[in-house]
Amino acid sequence: MLAKAWRFGASLCAVAAVTAVCRVLAVNATTVALTLLLVILGISTWWGLAEATAASVLAVLGVNFYFLPPVGTLTIHDPQNWIALFAFLVTAVTTSQLSARARRRAEALEERRREVERLYALVQAMSFTGGVTKTIREFVQRVVQVFGCEGAALYYRPAAEVFRSGPESKPVSDHELKVASELDTVSIDAARGVATVAIRVGVRPLGSLALVGNVPLAEIVGAIANMVAITIEKARAIEEASQAEAARQSEVLKAALLDSLAHDIKTPLTSIKAAVTTLVGAEHSGGLSRELLDIINEGADRLNQLAAEVIAMARIEAGKLHLEKKPVAVNELISGALAELGAARRGREVSVEVPDGLPAADADPELAREVVKQFVENALKYSPEEAPVRVTAALKNGKIIIGVADRGSGIEDNERPLIFDKFFRGRRHRFSTKGTGMGLAIAKGIAEAHGERIWVESEAGQGAAFYVSLPAAGGEEN
Repeated sequence: MLAKAWRFGASLCAVAAVTAVCRVLAVNATTVALTLLLVILGISTWWGLAEATAASVLAVLGVNFYFLPPVGTLTIHDPQNWIALFAFLVTAVTTSQLSARARRRAEALEERRREVERLYALVQAMSFTGGVTKTIREFVQRVVQVFGCEGAALYYRPAAEVFRSGPESKPVSDHELKVASELDTVSIDAARGVATVAIRVGVRPLGSLALVGNVPLAEIVGAIANMVAITIEKARAIEEASQAEAARQSEVLKAALLDSLAHDIKTPLTSIKAAVTTLVGAEHSGGLSRELLDIINEGADRLNQLAAEVIAMARIEAGKLHLEKKPVAVNELISGALAELGAARRGREVSVEVPDGLPAADADPELAREVVKQFVENALKYSPEEAPVRVTAALKNGKIIIGVADRGSGIEDNERPLIFDKFFRGRRHRFSTKGTGMGLAIAKGIAEAHGERIWVESEAGQGAAFYVSLPAAGGEEN
């Protein structure tokens, strides 16, 4: 208030001083008017419209009293002087308004420039090395420092957490922040000195931001909200990328470790298997010795299969399953798989139905045989010993469909989507039947490496049928 009164006083004194000087120098009325116009323009530029208007009124009175006849009075006899005096007043006020408007515009532009610089400084000050939570905490502190606010608070909706710069942000409650996250516009409460705005990425809400104290313009508050949304998304993307890379590196390391471990197991097993096979075939082996050797032989087979499964799974997960595709007869695939099972069949009946004239499959023979082997072994494990296992093959839409059906207890509906997952085993057979839960996962990986499908059809109590599709050599269709 005192500053404004001082400016008014200074403006009037300036006009009075110029008028007095012109009176002493006996300057004509026209020169006085132009000089006073310059003074009024300067006052408007430096101090504002109100001060310039008051100076204009005083200048009109001064010109009338000292320079227009009859001099020394505030009356005018010549109508032309009235017109001149009115024109001077209008010109002075209009010039003051234009100058004041230009001044306000320049001040607004300067304020915008400062706000843009602050936004840029805010961006420059941010780092994205500590994850989403650390980035949000840092942003809340930085926005207070850069924009000179008393406090700031940010509600992050995905984590349902509120971040505050300090006790200065207490005027804004958690509930108010949550409500603000649902609004579409910037809300500025001038009485409280609080601005709130929702933070969104597109139409997806991320939360809300509140500034307390020295609140910027609504447009700047909206720009800060957009910036914090971009900052959060960038931090989240970096964090997810880091986690994905760490997970990938972990999978590669795990696959390499499993591969190495499996080979280390397989090497001595090969020697054990060779020695046991030799001893089992020796004629002088006694009954007890033969029984013990059979146990060792079966254990070695089991360990050998486990090592092979671990190696296969490690290669699938590492993306190192290289196919050597060529035409292979379906009968050969099935008979080869049954031969590899060998003693594991224990005399079980396995029927094979392959129609005559079925074209060859375009596949990696060893890997395709492994899929059929896993299907048959799975059927033998999870069906009664007296129940038959049925292997079929057919040509459908240029694909060879190989299926293996059993007469076991079937697969529960809630377990069916998980049956091909690594290490998954059904609730009913988890502890009663030996297995690792890797066989069907390996079969799925092999089928997908061929670009084909693998699926199961089952009804509780009616058994299960597993199917795999393989491309037919030559692309024959039925």
